[in-house]
Amino acid sequence: MTVEEFNRCVDMYADNLYRFILKNVKDIDKAKDIVQDTYEKLWLKVSDVQSKNAKSYMFTTAYRTMIDRFRADSRQERLDDTHVYLHSYTKSYTDLKEILNEALNKLPDIQRSVIMLRDYEGYSYEEIGEITALNESQVKVYIFRARKFLKNYIGSMEVVI
Repeated sequence: MTVEEFNRCVDMYADNLYRFILKNVKDIDKAKDIVQDTYEKLWLKVSDVQSKNAKSYMFTTAYRTMIDRFRADSRQERLDDTHVYLHSYTKSYTDLKEILNEALNKLPDIQRSVIMLRDYEGYSYEEIGEITALNESQVKVYIFRARKFLKNYIGSMEVVI
């Protein structure tokens, strides 16, 4: 990959990569750091990565960097911190995007990641498997479970509208 191709990749994919990471980490500074680390890693491998594979390489690298951050952060959490999750939405509200974001935030990290890659970014099951280091069957199972949870969480559209 040439410097021009690298710069083109930055221009073309930076926003999508940032949105994907931000949706998962929910922290603007951490998301920016992960995206910056991703581009640094791409720059270090610029001679090894072909421009046609750059998008996949960046999303894979960003995903793995994000998982590493999650693991590091989880080791630093106190043991008495507990998270209570409600698994139903009963309040009637008209902002579907807010409800969907709230539902996505309640998903386990891996399910949220595969749903984001599939439904928001449009990756195929095979590509998601490459990015997340899962086989295609596991990706399908995680997506099925995530969609089932989202359907149960949101409930009927009459309640939402």
